[in-house]
Amino acid sequence: MFWFHSSCASSQVVNGSFGAGEEYTDECLQILHGTGTMSGVFAYESSEVDWCEDNYKHSENVVEYFNTMSSFVFFVVSPIMLYLFHPYARERNLAVHLVWFMMIFVGLFSVYFHMTLSYVGQLLDEISILWVLAIGYALWFPRRHFPFFVKDRSSFSRMVLVITVVTTLSSFIKPTANAYALNCFAIHILYSLGLQMRSCTDRRAVRLAQVSVGLWVLAIACWVSDRFGCGVWQKLNFCYLHGIWHILIVVATAYGSTLIAFLDASYEIPHSLPNLQYWPRDNWVLGLPYIALQGSPKTHKRC
Repeated sequence: MFWFHSSCASSQVVNGSFGAGEEYTDECLQILHGTGTMSGVFAYESSEVDWCEDNYKHSENVVEYFNTMSSFVFFVVSPIMLYLFHPYARERNLAVHLVWFMMIFVGLFSVYFHMTLSYVGQLLDEISILWVLAIGYALWFPRRHFPFFVKDRSSFSRMVLVITVVTTLSSFIKPTANAYALNCFAIHILYSLGLQMRSCTDRRAVRLAQVSVGLWVLAIACWVSDRFGCGVWQKLNFCYLHGIWHILIVVATAYGSTLIAFLDASYEIPHSLPNLQYWPRDNWVLGLPYIALQGSPKTHKRC
């Protein structure tokens, strides 16, 4: 860092402009703020992605303040869902907890990315989302929809793990690989979920599916509008849709993962009589869904 400062100072002296009150060159300003070429992928604003929110509007150390602060919703919802999922995970598979453990890392990397807009922050943010989808895919994808060459859940999970590791490594070489992998996982999950819901007559499950899809569509609309309609929102002085996306997608994930886990429990552990309930009060209009296990079977689930 001393070399950078000396180089800047020397260039100012050579140009005859070094002194109190004089401005540094653009190159020197980049170096002083950590965005020079030597800082590379860790530098502030080294990512090609820049969301609609005004940069450094509320803090000189945080590039996108509202996008950063809204990412803390991951740290609120994830521990609650870990607690609510525990009875189901204990009965089904404790690996279920990995989904919400990884969601905490998604929040952590989202905070880092929006605080710095660094290239590394972008990669970590996208890769952590990829691993959340991959873990859920490996744990909950219905056995009856397995490829013909896959015989059991362990083999399927290993296959998903290999694909995810390869995609993760590829993303460091070609970052667009993440986008393709995320879309493939998400689209196939939605397709398989749609097939399952066609035969489901449980009213609570159907309502949960409707709310999950509604939240997901609204969240995607915010993401797309912020990304591609920024000019409109800047004119309206409302550039916070990506932050709203953070909040909506966390809630949508809570609803969607509970629905998928409920369908899984109905097939894999029907003896536990899984039932959908909401926290903190089951009769509240708004709340976080979870699976309550009723005990010994007396009736058959309809999903």
